[in-house]
Amino acid sequence: MRLALGSDHAGFLYKEAIKRMLLTEGHTVRDFGTDSEVPCDYPDFVRPVAEAVSRGEFDRGIVLGGSGNGEAMVANRVRGIRCGLCWTEQVAVWNRSHNDANMLSLGQRTLGESAALAIVRTWLATPFEGGRHVARIQKIDDPTL
Repeated sequence: MRLALGSDHAGFLYKEAIKRMLLTEGHTVRDFGTDSEVPCDYPDFVRPVAEAVSRGEFDRGIVLGGSGNGEAMVANRVRGIRCGLCWTEQVAVWNRSHNDANMLSLGQRTLGESAALAIVRTWLATPFEGGRHVARIQKIDDPTL
């Protein structure tokens, strides 16, 4: 799978761990930054990830910050993006199976590293269920439906 990653300084360490895991598992990964724990502004790194996923350059995107909240907000401002903040594997399952999310947001300050890695694996492996969820997904992009 082609994956885009991005984080601010507060998500940097987990981004690096996730990147290592994804590369080891054979995924194609582009890291949009940041490249250190030096304080920075998350929109500078999250928006380019979301835009690249929206354009179809990547299958999905993963963004990280301290809480993951702001990162999800920025990503969801980009048309065609459905980014969910996940804090458990079960939430990751619903994020994909019910919402067909193409982006995942995680908070480094809210999760242990092993939990974050497990959430990413679960999120990547979970298919969209379709069915009754299709109409709901369509209404996200077109509220006139």
